[in-house]
Amino acid sequence: MTNHTISLDNILVLGATGKTGRRIAEKLRSIEKNVRAGSRSAQPAFDWNHENGWDACLEGMEAVYINYAPDLAIPGASDSIQSFVNKAKDHGIRKLVLLSGRGEEEAQACERIVQESGVDWTIVRASWFNQNFSEGAFVEMVLSGQITTPVGDVGEPFVDVDDIADVVVTALTESGHSTKLYEVTGPRLMTFKDVAKELSEACGREVTFLEVPHDAFIEGVKKSGAPQDVVWMIDYLFNTVLDGRNACLADGIQQALGRPPKDFRDFALEEAAKGTWNLKAEIELSHG
Repeated sequence: MTNHTISLDNILVLGATGKTGRRIAEKLRSIEKNVRAGSRSAQPAFDWNHENGWDACLEGMEAVYINYAPDLAIPGASDSIQSFVNKAKDHGIRKLVLLSGRGEEEAQACERIVQESGVDWTIVRASWFNQNFSEGAFVEMVLSGQITTPVGDVGEPFVDVDDIADVVVTALTESGHSTKLYEVTGPRLMTFKDVAKELSEACGREVTFLEVPHDAFIEGVKKSGAPQDVVWMIDYLFNTVLDGRNACLADGIQQALGRPPKDFRDFALEEAAKGTWNLKAEIELSHG
């Protein structure tokens, strides 16, 4: 099927400084779209907790990438999504693309709000990100040489954020993606032990995996200084989403882009080559 470019030039990207939003904004700007960054540090500022600032962000926009932080499973998220979608309609928004999560009933409730909005939509329902290990919750574990989680043998089809960004940009700029729900995963199931093995090979040093009790793990997250809502989200995800319900592959990336998803091994080799997990600075500091 040949897709044709759609004429939506003014696009609001929520979460524009985050893992997906930053990449989506860069890709859209590279094809000369007018991107308004939706973040607390932008002007006008966007904050999910301050609804009175949303109108200024939506003014003059034609499409929106909706990324709710920290997760659509957070209590109250569906109310915020409903309010935002209502405002988007008031401003004449013509296209909504929502980032959602696999296996989360609360996230699926938010999907329905977008689907029933009367506005053209595309849903991108994603598995856990590869980039959680390079720019997210687990990067410090990789640097320390030990991935510690309360889940051992459950497989997760980790997906690459660059693939997610490509799907979102395609949905925002090409026809043929209206009212489509793309469930996006990587090409294989991996346990955290598998991840540790891949990271060891990519980094050239040992990264081990240790399964710990759930309560001890969450206590460690709290002590790391993580915000309360992030602690809640991680607690929720490890208690529910990683119970095996998502231990299956989906072909959303192939459907949307006509190509297979990036494998975790390729992600790990690329990040290692960039020095993401380079301990040289830490070693120099300790010897200084």
